[in-house]
Amino acid sequence: MIIGKGKPIKDILTMIENLSKILILGCRGCVTVCSAGGEKEVGILASALSLARQKAGKALEIREMSLERQCDPEYLEQIRNIIDDYEAVVSIACGAGVQFVAEKYRKIPIYPGINTNFIGVTEQQGVWTERCQACGDCKLYLTGGICPVTRCSKSLLNGPCGGSANGKCEVDPETECGWQLIIDVLKEQGRLDKLEVIIPINDWSTSRDGGPRKIIREDLKL
Repeated sequence: MIIGKGKPIKDILTMIENLSKILILGCRGCVTVCSAGGEKEVGILASALSLARQKAGKALEIREMSLERQCDPEYLEQIRNIIDDYEAVVSIACGAGVQFVAEKYRKIPIYPGINTNFIGVTEQQGVWTERCQACGDCKLYLTGGICPVTRCSKSLLNGPCGGSANGKCEVDPETECGWQLIIDVLKEQGRLDKLEVIIPINDWSTSRDGGPRKIIREDLKL
């Protein structure tokens, strides 16, 4: 799940400073789950912007709308007949959604209403933690389903480093040592022999070089 957090209202007010008619576009996907960009957040943002502009003595007409996903062209078609009625769109989808809306509707400025942070999970209500950096070269089969790139503060592929104490990381004593977690899981599974496998240097070309990345499934193409 992509995790994001709402941008400060002052930042969004700066983006729309000279505008009088905007569309706030939410997304019912990942950002709804992490309470950053769903229908509820669309309403909260609209109210906050309206109040701020009223105090400043500047009129602002806002339309609220949410799509099932902003990263899918099928759903973006739902705004084709209305988008030209607005001076700009404030999208509270992830960065991919913002860019895809901007790509499909080039004549209208599309502004981000949230900051996209990481791929993560809901650890508990109101708490989201990173689990994946989408490196494109997954090693989870060797590490007990625990990612050393994200769970180890040093992103060590062959650990532990020897700097942890009582299962906590020397970089941050509040953070669990990723490699201690890996060792514990492999021990429970009776697969400690996996620690003897030397993991080669990560192939970062699958994630960082020569982007943007693309995956094509010929069996799914129309």
